[in-house]
Amino acid sequence: MNLVPIGRFSKMTRLSVRALRLYDESGLLRPAHIDPSSGYRYYSLGQANRAEAVRILRSVDMPLDEILAVLEADNPDLVHKQLVVHRERLAERLATQERMLAYLESLIQRKEGIMPYDVQIIEEEAQLVAATRVRTNLRRIGDDIGAGFGTLMQGLMGAGVPASGAPLIVYHDMIDEETEGDIEICVPVTATISDGGAVYTRELEGGTMVSTVHHGPYQEIAPAYHTLTGWVSEHGHELAGPPRETYLNDPQVVAPEELLTRVDFPIEPQPD
Repeated sequence: MNLVPIGRFSKMTRLSVRALRLYDESGLLRPAHIDPSSGYRYYSLGQANRAEAVRILRSVDMPLDEILAVLEADNPDLVHKQLVVHRERLAERLATQERMLAYLESLIQRKEGIMPYDVQIIEEEAQLVAATRVRTNLRRIGDDIGAGFGTLMQGLMGAGVPASGAPLIVYHDMIDEETEGDIEICVPVTATISDGGAVYTRELEGGTMVSTVHHGPYQEIAPAYHTLTGWVSEHGHELAGPPRETYLNDPQVVAPEELLTRVDFPIEPQPD
């Protein structure tokens, strides 16, 4: 067996030494031999093809566990199915990015900088909700919200408690690409859940809210927040709690351009 050290194998395969160590730990690409005294990793020349497959699949952002499933599959149909799933994921991501670029262009071209929204003050009643709390950041928030809603619906089904209103999310923390924070995924209910695991029931606070409705994709909702916080400041009010988004229609039913999301900020109104 022709063995080469990790440094040379790295140059051959255009995979960094750090990446090769990661792929060893994850089971994607085990060294052919590890020296028991020094711990040095050695690879066979025959592993270059597998290394190239890993490199290409990582270059298109396939998760490590899915790459392992592809490489270990002994059925060509399973390999094809896994690749099709990832191709569809990439196509959806590309469509999202194209929408965001179009949105960015329209935002830059607007001289006033913020899209017009109709702002209202509403009085919201306290309501019983089933909820689950998720910690996330902006990079993975879409996946985390989807998983959170799945957890919430499973908890409701297990308890035999139906939803009684539109789903909503309370954003307890400021979240960006690098900063994690807590969100609370909720749905109104009419009965409490005694033991729902990660799902619980509580009373969601009511009160005076400043509110607007965003019409369009969720990824383009930021100007609604800018409008509301600017309006609150301009009118001398005080923010009194975390914002919440209520989803007024179903993304499984309507196109992204037709989505309706109500954004509410609790406020303490100040006298004129």
